[in-house]
Amino acid sequence: MEKCKGCGLCVHFCKKDALRISEELNSHGYHYAEANPGGECTACMMCTLVCPDLAIEVYHE
Repeated sequence: MEKCKGCGLCVHFCKKDALRISEELNSHGYHYAEANPGGECTACMMCTLVCPDLAIEVYHE
């Protein structure tokens, strides 16, 4: 959340709508990417591959 600058690449490339841009701001003043409660993450890791700031970590349970 703190590394995210809200570019939206992860949201754009997520095929399952598992991410969204928050309405809240992080400490740097950016709307950050967060989990979308209505989405369905499959741990495909696409978000981590496209994130230019390496701000996303995916854990598969």
